[in-house]
Amino acid sequence: MDVLVEMTDNNLRKAVAILKKAGYRAKQPVDPMGLADNKNIKAFNFYKNETRYEQVDIVIDSPINYKKASKNALKIKVGKLVLNVISHEDLIKMKKNTGRDIDKKDIKNLKVLQKGTKCLAGKPKKKKD
Repeated sequence: MDVLVEMTDNNLRKAVAILKKAGYRAKQPVDPMGLADNKNIKAFNFYKNETRYEQVDIVIDSPINYKKASKNALKIKVGKLVLNVISHEDLIKMKKNTGRDIDKKDIKNLKVLQKGTKCLAGKPKKKKD
């Protein structure tokens, strides 16, 4: 999971504390509290268990800042929580920035999903005879 955090010390401290409380550990051997000042890191990875695929990246270098992403975010209710989930458009912009092969594949899948979502939202077109 990728997490985009407004890069203030207080928000970063909260995000790191939540991840640590949930059993996640920082993969990089540096203090995650210095993330806001390090412009060379694209993301900071936390993992829960090396044998399972449970990883969280705090996104540092993004073409979409937190304020813009928050404005365009989808509101998803999970139990009593309301989560802001980045829009398809903003996620695609973020993934284009990385240049990684996995993100290129994700972009293709997101575009297919985005197209399907638009079709579901609109009324089906009637066929002309």
